Amino acid sequence: MPLITIYLRQGTSPEYRRKVSTALHKAMVDVLKIPEDDQFHVFVEVTPDNFHMQKVVFGLPRTDRTMFIHLAFNHRTAEQKNELFREIVTNLRELADVPEEDIAIMVVETARENWWAAGRVVNPETGYDARMTDIPTTAK
Repeated sequence: MPLITIYLRQGTSPEYRRKVSTALHKAMVDVLKIPEDDQFHVFVEVTPDNFHMQKVVFGLPRTDRTMFIHLAFNHRTAEQKNELFREIVTNLRELADVPEEDIAIMVVETARENWWAAGRVVNPETGYDARMTDIPTTAK
């Protein structure tokens, strides 16, 4: 049951946010193999005076469309997270026309027992959604 919070400047359209959501969810399904109906995305639009960053960060110019993506989910390997980052960047570019320079991603991993939602069935052996067939080998 991953939770994704997307912070961006105020003024985006519902269509744009749907494209961003689709891009993120597709990456989660394709890379982390989460179930298709396991989608929880929250958009937080921030007024320009509450969104502070340099115009050039790490030597790359950033625009007013820069977004911060906060992913919260159970432990995954470094390889899985790197693959997820690459897939998110590709999907956002292709589906929502977001350049990689305007994407910042952060993952917060939580213990499997810290998640609950009605209807969710957890495999007691792995601690992951029982519908998942491709789970991290470090689960338990």
